Formats: sequence, C-alpha cells, structure tokens
Amino acid sequence: MGAAQHVRDVLTQNFGVDSQAVPADIPLHQLRLDSLALEELRVIIEDRMGIDLDDVHLTSRHTVAQLIDLVGLKAAL
Repeated sequence: MGAAQHVRDVLTQNFGVDSQAVPADIPLHQLRLDSLALEELRVIIEDRMGIDLDDVHLTSRHTVAQLIDLVGLKAAL
C-alpha cells in the first residue's frame, strides 16, 4: 500500500474525512484539522508505516497532496 492510500485511510478512519470526495489540493485546515489533530495524524501515520516524521514541519496550510508527498519521501528512505 502506498503513501497516498495510507494517508487517505487515516483521514477516513481516524478523522471522519471522506477522503475520496476530498480534492488533493485542499488545505488541511479546511478539513478541520487543528494543530492537535495534525500531531495525532503524524503519529498515526508514523505507527502505520513505520517511518519517522519528527523532522517534518506539518501545518494546517499544507494540502493533502503535500502531506502525501512528504510521507512518500520518508517512506522511500
């Protein structure tokens, strides 16, 4: 399973976001993900994928596509 599917699954299962209906260019704040939710999202993705995102500065202004790209880059290392 790739980074995009992992991110979309986490958004759906843990945050109630219909990730199939969400455009990739939507900022995370429009999904009502505040700083606490972003931290939770980061930790869940780390656990699911076995990667370390501690050095990734994720903000609510990042888009879903940017999040997927960041996760994909870390997963490739």
